[in-house]
Amino acid sequence: MGTRDRRVDAYIAKSADFARPILEYIRQTVHEACPECEETLKWRSPTFMYHGMLCGMAAFKAHAIFGFWKGSLISGVGDRDATETAMGNFGRVTSVNELPPKRQLVALIKEAMKLNEMGVKLPRARKPKQAIPMPRALRAALAKNRKAKTTYDAFSPSAKRDYLEWIAEARSDETRDRRVKQAVEWMSEGKQRNWKYM
Repeated sequence: MGTRDRRVDAYIAKSADFARPILEYIRQTVHEACPECEETLKWRSPTFMYHGMLCGMAAFKAHAIFGFWKGSLISGVGDRDATETAMGNFGRVTSVNELPPKRQLVALIKEAMKLNEMGVKLPRARKPKQAIPMPRALRAALAKNRKAKTTYDAFSPSAKRDYLEWIAEARSDETRDRRVKQAVEWMSEGKQRNWKYM
C-alpha cells in the first residue's frame, strides 16, 4: 500500500492559492493510478516513488509543474519541446484545465509505472568533448615528417586527443618541445600515445 507524506501536505498548504487545486489534482490522480506509490520530497518538491522515481510536481510564484522522471520515454510526453515544458512535461500550469483529462493522465502514469517495473533506464546524455586545437609546434613538426602526419591523420579521434592533451598540458615551452619531438618520433613508428600499455 502506498504512503502519503505530511511534508507534502505542508508543501501544498504553503503553495499559492492558484497552485493548491493543481497540486491536489495531481496528487489524487497519481494515487488513483498507482495506489502503491510512496510520497517523499526530492529537491524540496513532492515526488512520487514506485520502483524508483515515478513523477513529481512543484509550485512556483506564477505557475506549477508536473513531470515524469522518464518522461522522454513516454509516448505523447517525450516529444514535447523542452522550451515549452518548464522543467515539467506539461509546461507552466496555472489551472487544472491545462493538465490532461484524468483518464489520459492516469494512462500516462500507468505507462510510467510499466517503465519502472521493467527497470528501464534513461539513456545517458553524453556531453561532446571540446575539440583541442592542435598546438602550432606539433602542426609544424608534422608538416616536416610525412610518415608521422599520415599516422596522425589515420588515428581515431581519441588517439589524436591523447597526443593533443599531452602536448597542450605542458607547462613550459621546453617541456612542450620535448613532447612534440617524442610524439613525432612515436607517430613515425605508427605508435599511439599510450602504446606501452596496449
